[in-house]
Amino acid sequence: MATKRGTWDYRDQFGEKFARTYFRRFDSGVTSSIGIGTYLGEPTDDADDQYYRALIDAIESGVNHLDTAINYRCQRSERVVGDAIADSVVDRDAIVLATKGGFLPFDENKPADPGAYITEKFIQDGTLDSDALARGCHALTPKFINSMLDQSQSNLAVDYIDCYYLHNPETQLTVRSRKAVYEQLTAVFKQLERRRASGDIGGYGVASWNAFRVAPSHDSYLSLPRVAECAEIAAETVGADDCGFMAVQLPFNIQMADAFTTTAHHNSDHESDDTVQEGTPNIDRSTSDDNSDAEPAAQISALRYAQQRGINIIASATLAQGDLTNTDTIPPAVEDKLSGETPAQRAINFTRSAPGVTTALVGTGSPEHVSENVTAGTFEPLGAQAFDAIFE
Repeated sequence: MATKRGTWDYRDQFGEKFARTYFRRFDSGVTSSIGIGTYLGEPTDDADDQYYRALIDAIESGVNHLDTAINYRCQRSERVVGDAIADSVVDRDAIVLATKGGFLPFDENKPADPGAYITEKFIQDGTLDSDALARGCHALTPKFINSMLDQSQSNLAVDYIDCYYLHNPETQLTVRSRKAVYEQLTAVFKQLERRRASGDIGGYGVASWNAFRVAPSHDSYLSLPRVAECAEIAAETVGADDCGFMAVQLPFNIQMADAFTTTAHHNSDHESDDTVQEGTPNIDRSTSDDNSDAEPAAQISALRYAQQRGINIIASATLAQGDLTNTDTIPPAVEDKLSGETPAQRAINFTRSAPGVTTALVGTGSPEHVSENVTAGTFEPLGAQAFDAIFE
């Protein structure tokens, strides 16, 4: 597991090569503000080898935040991450490890008949009822998530995952109401609180694509305050001393800045940042009514809400799946304000500049890109006023 001592020692080892704000608080320790994502690529041995070398290089160059998911590349990404952690010269207690569960994973390769595979592997064995499925590929039940967490531990060859995300819960909105999805989240959060108490995970969160960066009228919308409250209720119900809801992952880059610009999350208590204990959601119970389709007042963005409540934001799609590595993709007026020698570095530093962002994930399936991406951390991100000015 990532420990306070292990991550701070890692910072002491690598910190001098980076700019001042490169390492940031995460739980009781610290994590790099650039992390490695493992989503892209085909489920092939060659891609495995590329990821393995990139991960080793990143870990041994100052990146200690690794992100994956059980469904990425048919479970191969988790397995490669586990291999890299085991083989790196960096100790496990210095590495923040995150994975996700929600989508039904294939194993090693995509089967010829995905529907038959899902029926055999998940429904016939009792892991899932067919009515729990959304879009034929996603489920959010305590039994299923518990099983996926076990499998992720096996794939990663670890007995402890630092942050476990529920993956794109908004997928469930295609087949059930918001109220039902919030109830699902509460039930699964209870199970994750039990796994936290058992020492299997350090905390948990939600990794989304649309949920927190769209307007309340959108079909994929979920209220971040309401989701945080679901976690608080779950923690109270199982008798936890505190709430394990620690992070939200969502896409954020210069082309997809909705999590900062869309004011869709209720903030009725108006507490200042100074009154909120770091790392602990301060839940406004007024958002808890059971009318799931009632839209909360649109007041602040997801990033602002998370920043005020001490919830880590882990930004995905930092390079827009490679698009922002090209010249002329960042508006000149913005690019001129960003530090970095390459478009990729400037794009990474845009994301690292956003309020509430702890880590910007970069999909680095090629060892050749590791050095360029990591070097972005040697430049200071924008200050708060300069970042806000971009959107004025």
